[in-house]
Amino acid sequence: MTSSLFSALSGMRAHQQWIDVIGNNLSNSNTAGYKSTRASFSAAMSQTLSYATSPSSGGGGTNPSQIGLGVTHVNTQRIFNQGSLNTTGRVLDLALEGGGYFSVSNGNENFYTRAGAFGLDANSNLVDLVTGYKVKDSTGSSIALDVDSLFPPQATSNVTVKGNLPGVVTGPLTEELTSINVFKEGTPANITSTVAGPIISGLTPNASYSMELKANGGAPQVITITADAGGNIDLNDVATSISAIPGVTATVVGGVLDVVTDISGANATLKFTSGSPNDLAGAIGMPTALASGTETPVNASSELNDLTANLSDYVPGDIITISGVDTDGTPINANFVYGAGNDGTTLQELVDFVDAQYTDATVSMNSSGQLVVKASTAGESDLLLSISDDAASTGSTSWTTHSLSVTEEGTGPDEVVVTSEVFDASGVARTLTITMQRQGDLSWNLYASLPDGQGTVLTGDENNPLTGLLFDENGAPTSLGGVPKDITVQFPGTNSPQTITLDLGTDGNFEGVTQFGSQQNIAVDVQDGFSDGSLANLSVDATGQIVGFYTNGQARSLGDIGIASFNNDEGLEAVGENLFRASVNSGDAKFGVGGVLGRGSVVSGALEGSNVDTVEEFVHLIEAQRGFQANARVISTVDEVLAELANII
Repeated sequence: MTSSLFSALSGMRAHQQWIDVIGNNLSNSNTAGYKSTRASFSAAMSQTLSYATSPSSGGGGTNPSQIGLGVTHVNTQRIFNQGSLNTTGRVLDLALEGGGYFSVSNGNENFYTRAGAFGLDANSNLVDLVTGYKVKDSTGSSIALDVDSLFPPQATSNVTVKGNLPGVVTGPLTEELTSINVFKEGTPANITSTVAGPIISGLTPNASYSMELKANGGAPQVITITADAGGNIDLNDVATSISAIPGVTATVVGGVLDVVTDISGANATLKFTSGSPNDLAGAIGMPTALASGTETPVNASSELNDLTANLSDYVPGDIITISGVDTDGTPINANFVYGAGNDGTTLQELVDFVDAQYTDATVSMNSSGQLVVKASTAGESDLLLSISDDAASTGSTSWTTHSLSVTEEGTGPDEVVVTSEVFDASGVARTLTITMQRQGDLSWNLYASLPDGQGTVLTGDENNPLTGLLFDENGAPTSLGGVPKDITVQFPGTNSPQTITLDLGTDGNFEGVTQFGSQQNIAVDVQDGFSDGSLANLSVDATGQIVGFYTNGQARSLGDIGIASFNNDEGLEAVGENLFRASVNSGDAKFGVGGVLGRGSVVSGALEGSNVDTVEEFVHLIEAQRGFQANARVISTVDEVLAELANII
């Protein structure tokens, strides 16, 4: 019976150890990276009461009869299930999603942990914040992050241009000036009324006065003027209403209202008819008789004195003044001397004289009888022309009614301009302008330029552009393979010229520069230069690469977090501080990067939580308590039985 005492005692001891295991698990239920422990029991040897016998011809076999002698010891096993990931937002808080361990070292020995609460010490070493141990990289070496050095600058060597050049041609255009009115010769139909002054008085206040005008065979037009409250009509108002009729011009000088026709190549007629109930024609003294005349456009032999715009005949020696500006801004000043023995007497001779004054423009009369001044080269122009009579001349012409205005604005060739920030060898930013100019429906040139003080374009400038950028009818480039795309620049403060390659795409494809019918949207897609930069922030990717991001927009690897794996994780020995060490049964650590060969992925900004299941642990705690109590009851029962036996004796 005493064996039952020892069996119960071993059971109490085993359940006590189980409670110890459960208590440790519960105490670490919020410990980052903690892996729970499981307790298991092993039965002790058994006392054999009888051995098994084999069956015989006379009877069957018997099983062995044994009584167990309790629990020998408690075995613990580490449970390496994945814990939940708790977000912290801190870059150097690292968790592993999957197998493996972070490795840290105290300088003498390597340790392994799932708790990746790391940071930098004063020497920029990556360390475990709990122990201060240095974190190891994928080769097993300590990690020292170079956080103070600058990212060196890189000179621009490639500029990628993408987008669409306009397919619709809008330039180049040449500047053109044309006289407002046609030069004509002959006699226009003319009617004149003369009154005391421009204001007609003595009329009925606020009454409407009317008359009809039939001009050049057209339908009669009613002209109505209302007297003011004082019974007055302004002759200028009458002239304005008459001039609104096509082919008729009316002017007022003092008390004279002069009405003339203004048509070409047809018989000109004017006929006023009295109106009612208040007659405007009678009020202003306008004759109602038919007036007729003939006007035709000028020709090469038209005399200046025969122009309908001629106010008084020229005599030999009269001067007509020519003033203007050539296309390049050069002023023009010349005097045409009238007379057969001088510069001439015809309009064509005057035109030829004016034409001779311009070096980059032509002056001529068109078929409609208008004076035309046209620049010889396309582009923006300062072109101007003005003709007037010298004050001392006898003859005069109404040149102001034939003044010239711009009928075609001069523009350069279709041009698309894009700018790009580029960098010299020392990292200084420069502004590079790329200008593309249309040379034909499907061809362009391009050149580069820099602002004053920022450098000089040596090759590929405006004087030596890159030529022959061709497109097919579908808008795809066809000549990029054969077009030099390098420009050379000399930046201030640098010793050697810098070559920049313009990447415009590939022939036959549409990923670079195209020429479709849509609007242009050319832009620099990317350039590969940058200034120097200081470290702005860090990140850690899934493989454990530590990447530094710099103020110049660049990034580079500063190291990597090593992930260690073992053949037998359960063979690791816990040494406190969330650390394990390798044992003879775990195998040696195998270092590498995360995400390969069974090693988990690194998650930045998170810590792995404890994998303790508190509900399960409380259930086990109840089981352990009941087991302990049951074994204690065995001891008390045996004690009572032994006491009863003692009383019998």
